[in-house]
Amino acid sequence: MPRNFIRETSPKENDIFLWRMDPLAKEGWSPGNRPCSSRGQRSCCSNLKMFLAALSFAYFAKALSGSYMKSTITQLERRFDIPSYLIGVIDGSFEIGNLLVIAFVSYFGAKLHRPKIIAIGCLLMSIGTFLIAMPHFIIGRYKFETSIRSSVNSTNNLSPCPASSPDPLPAGDRPSILPSAGCVRESSFSMWIYVFLGNVLRGIGETPVQPLGISYIDDYAREENAAFYIGCVQTISIIGPVFGYLLGSLCAKIYVDIGFVDMDSITITPGDARWVGAWWLGYLIAGVITLLSAIPFWFLPKSLPMPETRRDSKCSPEQSCFIKDSPHREQKYRAEEPANFLEMAKEFLPSLKNLFGNPVYFIYLCVTIIQFNSLIGMVTYKPKYIEQHYGQSASRANFLMGVINIPAVALGIFSGGVIMKKFKLSIMGAAKFAFGTSLLGYFLSLFFFAMGCENSKFAGITMSYKGVDGISYHERALFADCNSGCLCSGKEWDPVCGENGMTYISPCLAGCQSSSGSGKSTVFEHCRCVAAAMAATGAGSGNLTATVGHCQDREGCDRVFPYFLALSVISSFIISLGGTPGYVLLIRCIKPEFKSLALGLHTLATRTLAGIPAPIYFGAIIDTTCLKWGHKRCGGRGACRIYNTTAYRIVYLGLTLGLRTISFFLCVPGFLLLQTHIRKEEKSALENGGSEVESLRKEEPNSLHCDQFLQSTGYNPDRETRL
Repeated sequence: MPRNFIRETSPKENDIFLWRMDPLAKEGWSPGNRPCSSRGQRSCCSNLKMFLAALSFAYFAKALSGSYMKSTITQLERRFDIPSYLIGVIDGSFEIGNLLVIAFVSYFGAKLHRPKIIAIGCLLMSIGTFLIAMPHFIIGRYKFETSIRSSVNSTNNLSPCPASSPDPLPAGDRPSILPSAGCVRESSFSMWIYVFLGNVLRGIGETPVQPLGISYIDDYAREENAAFYIGCVQTISIIGPVFGYLLGSLCAKIYVDIGFVDMDSITITPGDARWVGAWWLGYLIAGVITLLSAIPFWFLPKSLPMPETRRDSKCSPEQSCFIKDSPHREQKYRAEEPANFLEMAKEFLPSLKNLFGNPVYFIYLCVTIIQFNSLIGMVTYKPKYIEQHYGQSASRANFLMGVINIPAVALGIFSGGVIMKKFKLSIMGAAKFAFGTSLLGYFLSLFFFAMGCENSKFAGITMSYKGVDGISYHERALFADCNSGCLCSGKEWDPVCGENGMTYISPCLAGCQSSSGSGKSTVFEHCRCVAAAMAATGAGSGNLTATVGHCQDREGCDRVFPYFLALSVISSFIISLGGTPGYVLLIRCIKPEFKSLALGLHTLATRTLAGIPAPIYFGAIIDTTCLKWGHKRCGGRGACRIYNTTAYRIVYLGLTLGLRTISFFLCVPGFLLLQTHIRKEEKSALENGGSEVESLRKEEPNSLHCDQFLQSTGYNPDRETRL
């Protein structure tokens, strides 16, 4: 052990301790950062608790707005008529904002006033959230495609079958929907750009919260409490999505133009593929909450007094049980020293080189990048998967995510922190625990492949008009002899449920000749395609009617869906158990002076290489399973209306689990490198400072911090005695 860690008593001033590590003397006993005495103990703990409360609320706010964004992806798709891959671009724009500033914020921010920088970030997040909601107030009212009239006079019979020419036109020559006069103004500028820019601003504002907040806690919390505090903060960050998805569920039930339209005139329900909820309302609420989270940080100090354990162990706030190179152990990082930007800029590239030269950190980074690709892609499209695969509405899917899945994740992360504290897991123990839980969750997730659902019965898409199963991706399959007498468009999406239990794309394609009623009570009569299907299946003849909306014909899905939810909860809990140990492994495998930079670069890498591309390529692959695309009023392809559920399940689950499989192979060299590094540090500690460490332990048996430092380096006095 270097002699810088040995305390001496001046012969002239017995009450003053001289520290051979001069930087520590300058910082540790400064008026603004003195160790906690018995008189200042209450103030010290109070300030730390205030910061913990403020950071927890900031985590809650950013998690709420982030999860609400994911809960609105189907609403945004339908409102702006865009495909899934473009939604992935919007979702990834948050990471783009992080990419712009995170390296500089993590490096320079650690040397400045961290609480105030976090406050500025929360303010920017709030502004970005308000910007996302702006298109609703400038884009105009939502108009969905429908052939149903909202006439008050329900006795007025309407014919859904337009007059046809004597010679029916071929399927390819069927007329399509003509652009309306108002489409030119709306198509001149894509309103989703505001959502994109607002999410970028959210990403910029969120940048300082995690690296600066976590490093601040690790600097000034007692060593034995640091992992527990980090677990608590991360647990709060998981509780945020609970309220985010619940808010998404509530807003998805409310029609997008609530208060501006007569709800009796709306002919669609929340389960319809054209329904758009009040997505903008949740962003206004999330923006206000984020704005409030910025207030406490303006009143917090730049630094907090050091706890007694750090003073007794003569270790700095940033030197807490790290695996690091022994020759540099005496170099004290001073987080609160006056900032010289020129000197900091010169040290930036060497710091990066030193950090990436750590093989344990590099392997850890590669593993988490791959697993974050799997995690982000899965979480982003899981509500949509529940909607499309199991026939649930957007409101119900978000509700289930909020009250069932997310709490299991929160409990798992919190339990992981408790396990770390109770069993005092070493670095290797934390790595093995995180790997074991991830592997067990992986094997459980394989059972999702067996929980499939059949496709909905859509005439001309998933089955023929005679009731024979068969997938069709071509528009010409929508036309048959039973609707040849009508000039129908294959681009419309106005589904009706036939008496035979089959869904037809529109009343016209169902061959219906007349209708009665209005709005949701409209009934279509004399539907020739319904008659043809019933005759082909030998079901006889009935009223030959069809009602508004698609048929609820997936009883098998209703039976398997509860098992899907149960397995989802169990696997999410098991996987999240390794969250806190894995995070502690990250901050313990690098040098103390690079802690904030390492956290920032980890966030930068995962969000750049996972957060940005994962939603895009997940969405693009999901788009390949679309069976029927909607069409914009001004022409062009819109949002997908129905997917091939079997293909959706295979590509969604296959991509998610395939990425995790690759990450497990990288864990093998990671364990070998970590074990080699620990043995190297153990040998270095025995050769260079073993005797000094043992004498220091005898002199100060109550130095808990140094005891933990010895454990982390693998030093064992009993083994040295036997040797």
